[in-house]
Amino acid sequence: MKPVNFDYFSPTELSSALELLEQYGDEAKVLAGGQSLMPLMNMRLVRPKVIVDINQIPELSYIDETAEGGLSLGALTRQRTVERSALVQSSNPLLGAALPYLGHFQIRNRGTVGGSMVHADPAAELLALSIALEAEFVLTSTMGQRTLKAEGFFVGPLTTSIDPTELLTQVRIPSWLEGWGWGFQEVCRREGDFALAGAVALLQLGQAGECKSARVTMFGINDTPTRMARAEAMLLGCKATPTTIEGAARLVSEDLEPNSDLHAPAEYRKEVGGVMAKRALEEAYTRAMEGTNL
Repeated sequence: MKPVNFDYFSPTELSSALELLEQYGDEAKVLAGGQSLMPLMNMRLVRPKVIVDINQIPELSYIDETAEGGLSLGALTRQRTVERSALVQSSNPLLGAALPYLGHFQIRNRGTVGGSMVHADPAAELLALSIALEAEFVLTSTMGQRTLKAEGFFVGPLTTSIDPTELLTQVRIPSWLEGWGWGFQEVCRREGDFALAGAVALLQLGQAGECKSARVTMFGINDTPTRMARAEAMLLGCKATPTTIEGAARLVSEDLEPNSDLHAPAEYRKEVGGVMAKRALEEAYTRAMEGTNL
């Protein structure tokens, strides 16, 4: 099939794009990488009357270091550019290592950071990474800007808190904490497919080997990527031994409320989710031990 007829605009300035969104509201769709939007339009699952192509706005594509040592990513930055960035590799090893898992390299060549976030597929790796890393999203409209934390941005499958008149312009990732150990695990039907279940883990250890902070984020399982509060609380103050990691993974599995679809039943996702959490935590613990020289 082919898309329904639509009006096409290709502004060269951010202000012009925002004015178009203000004018057309929910009748418009933003075209960035197009890796999700174009298939949906071709299948007529979405039928926008207006396309606002932002690819000619160079100010939306960049990777910068913030004053605090974090990362600032323009929403139009290609995923492949982030993957290959020396700054990303050195300042955020988790993000640098996880980017190659996003689809195939042909998709990453065109896919953008902001496009993946706004599309909000619950199995998308970038969503889980943004929550695990406690990223912030800058939303811009003709009325100004507002900033949302990643956890408050994703509402449900393919649904976010962004207003039709707003454009995601920037993703801010806080500085990497000294001593972080990280783990990233996912299971897919084929390499490059969306995850059936995945886990991102971050652990920071004290000098005695106790867990000072912990983050466990699951994706591809629920309606949105989810931080696992009980598992994180269990790990705090404890030494991350095989027993405590096993216990935390068990809590993850208990707390998951998976969805069934044509790719996998809920029971499978619940079981495998616990396994992914355990493996990610084991990876994070090993790296944290190496980082603190314990």
